[in-house]
Amino acid sequence: MTSATLRVISRSREEIIAEFKHLGVDQAGIRIMSEKATFHLLKVDHLKPQAAIILKQESLSAGAETAVPRDTINLKEEYTSAIIMGTEKQLRYLQEKLNRQPFGLSELAKKLESFLKHQNKRKHSLRLGNYSLPLGSRTLVMGVVNVTPDSFSDGGKFVSVNDALKQAQNLVEEGADIIDLGGESTRPGAVPVSEEEELKRVMPVLKALKSEVNAPVSIDTYKASVAEKALQEGATMINDVWGFKADKNLASVAAQHEVPVCLMHNREKAEYHDLMGELVQDLRESIDLALSAGVKENNIIIDPGIGFGKTTGHNLEVMKRLEELQGLGYPILLGTSRKSLIGNVLQLSVDERLEGTAATVCYGITRGVDLVRVHDVKFMKRICTMTDAMLGS
Repeated sequence: MTSATLRVISRSREEIIAEFKHLGVDQAGIRIMSEKATFHLLKVDHLKPQAAIILKQESLSAGAETAVPRDTINLKEEYTSAIIMGTEKQLRYLQEKLNRQPFGLSELAKKLESFLKHQNKRKHSLRLGNYSLPLGSRTLVMGVVNVTPDSFSDGGKFVSVNDALKQAQNLVEEGADIIDLGGESTRPGAVPVSEEEELKRVMPVLKALKSEVNAPVSIDTYKASVAEKALQEGATMINDVWGFKADKNLASVAAQHEVPVCLMHNREKAEYHDLMGELVQDLRESIDLALSAGVKENNIIIDPGIGFGKTTGHNLEVMKRLEELQGLGYPILLGTSRKSLIGNVLQLSVDERLEGTAATVCYGITRGVDLVRVHDVKFMKRICTMTDAMLGS
């Protein structure tokens, strides 16, 4: 007689539902039990101690749990943090209970509701002009074309229209879904350029790409005036390394043109008390700027900003904890291609960072990244396709 065996099954909602279906569970049972089978740990910062105490009590009454600092009961600190633990079903019940509570807990309930709502809404079509890309169904590849003399990786290589056009055509042939066109280097220490100079660099290339390249073009800029002219010329996406914080008029431009936006995390100084807590909060501020200006939720993409306002240690920590960004509920773009993170770890020059980039791309996809921004499209496209196949994307 064969004895019973025990194995661990995957924990993503999609994989759990697939296991239920394979087992033969009826549809009603799947709907009920899938909410019980998905478990979440959520950290809450900037809580009043009174709120933390109530949150713990309500969590227990909902069948969940909340961990709070031992001295919270003393009410000595102005603010504290907590970690909520529970299944999706328990968190939905908790959210309903918090709606009726004081000390800012009703606002926390709204954020919890938003988190739960977005857990199953990540897949949709990303509209870029006449193009529709299957966001969430497979990893999308954004190919980099820098028309700058001083970019850290390929500065000066594609400053002429013909060279930039040829590079973009090559990237599309190699599998790029989007071309990201930039006219100002954003590497650390780069000298800012004027609006006039940036337009002088990108507009002739953009005109050529519009007629010669069969792919949507994203404009990599933080200036509203540059984005406005680029969108009028045919760009269909905005990639802002300052997440609408350098030029807040950019949010209105994006809303008026109804284009997707990538909001990247960035800081002037690499100083943090709580790296991931502050990174998420900074991104939430960028998201709020977008939403307040009228940008549609389905047009928002976030980027953790690897290599921007962070040390090598910070960058490694963000990579390790990429999954935490999923709590914001928006698609994630990862841009690690040839960056100093890789050079510092491997002690290699910019032109020797292919394998390091591949490692970050593969790992990022397993952690929930939806798009990757890369220079070496042919190789990274293969990495994406193979990783997607193993993950069942």
